Amino acid sequence: MNASPPTLNVLFLCTHNSARSILAEAVLNHIGGPRFCAFSAGSQPRENQQPNPLALKVLDAAGIATVNLRSKSWDEFAQPDAPHMDLVITVCDNAAGEVCPFWPGQPATAHWGYADPSEAPGDEAARLEAFRLTLHAIRRRLDLLVSLPPERLERMALQASARGLAAS
Repeated sequence: MNASPPTLNVLFLCTHNSARSILAEAVLNHIGGPRFCAFSAGSQPRENQQPNPLALKVLDAAGIATVNLRSKSWDEFAQPDAPHMDLVITVCDNAAGEVCPFWPGQPATAHWGYADPSEAPGDEAARLEAFRLTLHAIRRRLDLLVSLPPERLERMALQASARGLAAS
């Protein structure tokens, strides 16, 4: 009998941890089943930073839980007692260019760039649509990630797989 593959911990990074990384964390936890556990953090969350209300609104509309989502610093995941990360994905160009903390265990890394929906112009309906489109773009890549066979999620293959999905 084959043992089930271990759960892969995935950390999504963005600058403020209020929109794209929050969306990615929530979606992967929603669709990832027992194979994935997602987290998110920011390189420079503002004091008292909270998830963007429009991000929470589109997640709620998609039937994705938002109850435990919170903005946090990536320093939280560089602590000795933090969960070990298997994969770290930057989802904004600013965070991709920053010097990241040392991640214990040298996880696989990838960059999946998305435009910041919180900077979309227009009224609330237009900005909400920008969040919805970003949610769908993130969901497409994450659907591909969770559908990968176990051998594509092993340590060395995981980085190549995650980076390859950036072109999807």
